Amino acid sequence: MGKRIMFLGLSFLLFLSVQNKALAEKKEERSWKDETIYFIMIDRFHNGDKSNDFEADISDPAAYHGGDFKGITEKLDYLKGLGATAIWLTPIVKNEPKGYHGYWTEDFYDTEEHFGSKEELKQLVKKAHDRDIKVILDLVVNHTGYQHRWLDDPIKKDWFHPQMEISNWDDQQNVENGWLAGLPDLNTENNETRNYLLDVAEYWINETDIDGYRLDTVKHVPKDFWNQFSARVKKAKPDFYLIGEVWHNDPRYIAAYNKAGIQSFVDYPLFNEMVRIFRQSGQSLSELYSVWERNKYYYEDPYTLGNFIDNHDNIRFVREALLKQEDPEKRLKLALTYLYTAPGIPIVYQGTEHMMDGAKDPDNRRMMNFSNNKDMETFTAQLGKLRQNHPTLRRGDYSMVVDKDGIAVFKRTYEDETLYIVFNNDKRKSTITFSDKELQNKKLVDLLSDAEVTANEGSVAIEAKGESAYIFSKQNADSYTFLYGIMAGILALVGILFFFMKRRKENS
Repeated sequence: MGKRIMFLGLSFLLFLSVQNKALAEKKEERSWKDETIYFIMIDRFHNGDKSNDFEADISDPAAYHGGDFKGITEKLDYLKGLGATAIWLTPIVKNEPKGYHGYWTEDFYDTEEHFGSKEELKQLVKKAHDRDIKVILDLVVNHTGYQHRWLDDPIKKDWFHPQMEISNWDDQQNVENGWLAGLPDLNTENNETRNYLLDVAEYWINETDIDGYRLDTVKHVPKDFWNQFSARVKKAKPDFYLIGEVWHNDPRYIAAYNKAGIQSFVDYPLFNEMVRIFRQSGQSLSELYSVWERNKYYYEDPYTLGNFIDNHDNIRFVREALLKQEDPEKRLKLALTYLYTAPGIPIVYQGTEHMMDGAKDPDNRRMMNFSNNKDMETFTAQLGKLRQNHPTLRRGDYSMVVDKDGIAVFKRTYEDETLYIVFNNDKRKSTITFSDKELQNKKLVDLLSDAEVTANEGSVAIEAKGESAYIFSKQNADSYTFLYGIMAGILALVGILFFFMKRRKENS
């Protein structure tokens, strides 16, 4: 009978736990700030269909290498296991010869034959959605490829700005009207051109059911175009996500495009600081917090900004660390920990999870190597899982508790959870101490290793190895005391009920 009573008590506790979790999940409606984005250069990711490999040459960094829609589809379970909840693909439209990257558009309404057909793209989107993975397509409306057929069409002469290189990057008109790297600049002030591009944007949404656009070269297109663009795509799909590339170091300049309808941006100021701080030991992390304070002030929702340490336009993070003669694995783990625990949406460029190396373009666009470093893949997946399991890492407030000589502690709180993210960015082992009144009778448990640190009168001392990071969860000093108390109460109640039922049966 004692076992039955114990079973009933445990069952009741489990029921309460499931009910509380269901209520919490219902309360927290998922939004884009909860996603983790994996960035894929289609041609350089995975070859799933050899039949479209014509003119491919893996030995030529400027040629097609064979990646395609089928290849990505085959790797969706890999991406899911890595913790990705959204994928961003480089442009899928038909490109000029050697346009493996997708940014030299030849036809806005067709897919690049090296990548596959529209039907294969639709299948990719559908199968991603089946796994609760959203799909973002890169879209270029600023320019066409170098030899676009419209250039020879006298009827479309006004579809382009007059040929002129950008010579003054401080002159906004020159930035918007000039030909970037010699690419023919589309005249979006022309209503015909503008309507064509708006139609293209709506077409791919309706045709494939994608979830968002990463907007290329945003600052080279007038803001009034982006206002119309945003209204058009949101009408086609109300929760459609727009993340813009405004390559600039001033958040005030970038945030001005918030008012033009673009809700999110890849955060270049944060990227610059993360690379500078984490590629070399001994650097203070204070500027990372300064970036966050500025972002809170300038952006409508800084939690939707895209954070990254690698992309296809910049030297790989691993190469940055190697150039500083540092251990790239230790440096990358520190950078990834910040990427996944700071406010904003983590964007992981393909290969970062395998410590892929690469210098300037096109060396930073090597074919994906899925076996390069399995330990780093496991670590990245662990961070991805933690971010999904702890809303605090996605939605929590953010403050800096400690900042001294490469030592930093950040605090994040959301609802009833508090996390402390601890960094020792120095090569030397260090004892990191800090106090917080919330730590009275509490302990800290590292979510990466299960190591525990007990608080003493609201103060903790953490023995941190050199070049290490920790994600500590605040918990009761004896996390089971409360649970045992509830169980004891339930068992006592069940026992009393059983006693009275037995006496009633004996007296009847």
